[in-house]
Amino acid sequence: MKAGDTLVLAAGNYGVTAGGADTGNVPGLPIFNLNGTAAAPIVITGPATGPLPVLMGRSTHNTVRLSNASHIVVRRLEVNGRDLGAAGVAVQGPCNNITIEDCYFHGFGDDQQTVAISTTGQPTWGWIVRRNLIVGAGTGMYFGNSTGDSPFVAGLIEYNVVRDTIGYGMQVKRQAAWGTVPAGMPTGKSTTIIRHNVFAKSGNSSTGDLARPNLLVGDCPPSGAGSSNDFAIYGNLLYENPSEGLFQCEGNVAFYANVLVTSGTAVRVQTHDGAVRNIRIFHNTVVAGGTGIAVSGGAAGTTQRVVGNAVFAGGTTVSVTSAGGSAADNVSDTRTNSAGYLASPLAAMPSLDLFPKVAMLKKTAIDLSAVSAYPDWNRDFNGAAYDSTFRGAYSGEGSNPGWRLAIAQKPMV
Repeated sequence: MKAGDTLVLAAGNYGVTAGGADTGNVPGLPIFNLNGTAAAPIVITGPATGPLPVLMGRSTHNTVRLSNASHIVVRRLEVNGRDLGAAGVAVQGPCNNITIEDCYFHGFGDDQQTVAISTTGQPTWGWIVRRNLIVGAGTGMYFGNSTGDSPFVAGLIEYNVVRDTIGYGMQVKRQAAWGTVPAGMPTGKSTTIIRHNVFAKSGNSSTGDLARPNLLVGDCPPSGAGSSNDFAIYGNLLYENPSEGLFQCEGNVAFYANVLVTSGTAVRVQTHDGAVRNIRIFHNTVVAGGTGIAVSGGAAGTTQRVVGNAVFAGGTTVSVTSAGGSAADNVSDTRTNSAGYLASPLAAMPSLDLFPKVAMLKKTAIDLSAVSAYPDWNRDFNGAAYDSTFRGAYSGEGSNPGWRLAIAQKPMV
């Protein structure tokens, strides 16, 4: 295939015979040494409507494999790992500007280390992961490597549903100082955006030492190229984790206009494998059985700000203990009392509703000019223009005009 080509796969099962036995062909979808362009990507897709083509996993190979590929779109495929231990999408060589969208991943729950979408082992940049459904994986998405040697740069992760994972719903690993930088990889400041996703865990989550957050993002390189990179994480629903926090981070992070509901802890900012740097947590709505928002650590010369949130917790609501930290203009109360502020915060879905009651979360206006560089900084969870007199993820009161919370794809805004 060459730049501008589109391959449409017919519906059916790939990699097995009509009787269900593995074929003798090379399994899965190897995408090696294929390079489109920004204007003319190479597209591999299922039909626009109807059943998806099903790529059947093997124990011997990761299913969708990429190496030395760029400007590739993989769309509308079902990837069934059959719980055989291999990844759904994995890289074998440097890859950039890869789009994985509108796919369904399942059958990756044989072990916590089995991943639906992984970039471990190679530098990757410009990836878009959009509108995918990942169900029951060991780990939903894993970008980077535990050793810090696989930079994941300038990604866009949006409108995915990742549910019932054993470990992480998604993790972006911390990065060590970059060595050799592949041609084309951004070396100036870049932002990875994680927006409008649903990360929900359930009773199959690991416990004890194996327990993992729904979403965790790690530190940028400590020096040199990439050392000013950051994350903008907004408009997400993080729902339930029976054994760990919903969200954990270090590095440079802006976390805003998110909705978080859990029986445990919601947000932890703390050192993991790197350092806590500049953190901005603003206009989120949190209902938690344990701690609401906890910020600790903080490298010298950095600041951590917790502003304009609505936090209701069974334990500590907002705790900022870092030397460069501060909290201001938040509304906080107990989880039990949240029903006095929000429409129906203690109900199960589909009755769960965290929209503010009239006159309960409307206060004095907050100056948000300090965060105006972040994308959609002036939009609420529903995508509406933000009135900074409100606290929490929603701008408005009374009846919610937007999306009804669900473990389902959030409407695009």
